[in-house]
Amino acid sequence: MTIEASSPPAPLKRIVIVGGGSAGWMTAAALAEAVGRDCSITLIESEAIGTVGVGEATIPPIRHFNRRLGIDEATFVRETQGSYKLGIEFVDWGRKGHRYFHPFGQYGAEFDSVPFYHHWMRESLAGRVDGPIDDFAMCWAMAKAGKFAHPSTNRRLIQSTFDYAYHFDAGLYAAFLRRFAEARGVVRKEGRVADVALRGQDGFIESVTLEGGERIDGQFFIDCSGFRGLLIEEALAAGYDNWQHWLPCDRAVAAPCESGEFTPYTRSTAKEAGWQWRIPLQHRTGNGYVHCSEFLSEDEASTELLSTLDGKPLADPRTLRFVTGKRREFWKKNCVAIGLSAGFMEPLESTSLHLIQYGILRLIALLPDSAMSPLLAREYNAQTSREYELIRDFLILHYKASTRDDSALWRYCAAMPIPDSLQYKIDHFRAHGTLVSDPGELFANPSWIAVYLGQGIVPRRAPALAAMRSGVPVAERLAQIRQAMDEAVAAMPTHREFIARHCAAPIPAA
Repeated sequence: MTIEASSPPAPLKRIVIVGGGSAGWMTAAALAEAVGRDCSITLIESEAIGTVGVGEATIPPIRHFNRRLGIDEATFVRETQGSYKLGIEFVDWGRKGHRYFHPFGQYGAEFDSVPFYHHWMRESLAGRVDGPIDDFAMCWAMAKAGKFAHPSTNRRLIQSTFDYAYHFDAGLYAAFLRRFAEARGVVRKEGRVADVALRGQDGFIESVTLEGGERIDGQFFIDCSGFRGLLIEEALAAGYDNWQHWLPCDRAVAAPCESGEFTPYTRSTAKEAGWQWRIPLQHRTGNGYVHCSEFLSEDEASTELLSTLDGKPLADPRTLRFVTGKRREFWKKNCVAIGLSAGFMEPLESTSLHLIQYGILRLIALLPDSAMSPLLAREYNAQTSREYELIRDFLILHYKASTRDDSALWRYCAAMPIPDSLQYKIDHFRAHGTLVSDPGELFANPSWIAVYLGQGIVPRRAPALAAMRSGVPVAERLAQIRQAMDEAVAAMPTHREFIARHCAAPIPAA
């Protein structure tokens, strides 16, 4: 039997990205590095259209994205006025006057076949250990002391048990990646898109036309146009799933101020109608009040924000209006939406740039050829939709788990039904300390532990296996871990000293 080989479809030759900012230039940089110069990449953006810029705080996977591009960390931090982030301090979330820390990294150190948190939970429920589980997070030990150093590569040391991310100026990051991408052949076109032409036979995007009349043809289009969804929604009508009934905040007012305390962590403070972020950069501190417009006006939110800044405001507050949710199809026909055009998860856990990053990496893994197989779009949509849903549930947990009842927002959150998928996880943890997670879930066990315990969801009993390890010297091991953490932190430089030595940015011109 003879099998006749058919000619394979030709590779893509023309990719068009509509929109710049972090989403557009992250996409352009990664694609240019992946496909080389065999495929032309054109990015269209207009200087007259501002960027949202909510991505100043990140989570650890951003390090892998930069490393994949070969970006030197010190250069990147210096050129983006960046700082380091060990996690998020949550203030007044579980109840007013209480705070907890969501660390990047594990709790404690493993000293038995049973996970550390099982032993800690058993001791805590029995009253044999004082203080929160935060006291055994290396990240928090460093953060509260204002210290920073890179993790050790020696897995036997307590200094190897933490991870880190960055704070940075999103506009400077986009500019940094623009230089990177253009050096690898990406062509930038200045202008607004005035028209999108669809092919008659299948409805695929054929070209876009700029206001000046220039027509730009492409085989594959990437929509980085922001909330508007110029291609994915206005041209292709992909649809949108609105999650505002679970995540009711729909506004954010943001304003930078002069630098204050230079913390190696983000702070999120719950307010009567939402929450306020504080993000320290080298040249300023970023601030914003995310709130629900049903319970607080934009003017009231701006006034509240300005009254609580660490230093003198550097600009008037600007407002961002959004609807939390996602596209029903992220990839439709020959177009993929990345960034705000794909959906919006409020920045409570700093996932905005992460969703851009993984949208790009997933696209590279499933990049089509000229045949544009619908199977690739189907898989991309399934994976991306699941990622959004898992992050959604983690964010909802913060609102639902609060015991605050001092305002209309928190009373709404206490009463609102939540997805069955989240309720199932809460039920398991509350009953016997079991952590239920999905394969590949972004937020791993330590993240769920942080929010559960930090906001008052305490198990009725510890996981059963911990009670069967009576011969393990738990108290002695806990004391050793605390001592090792204290000694490690004492030897570290401060956050400011570390940056001064390795990646201090030049002082911006007045």
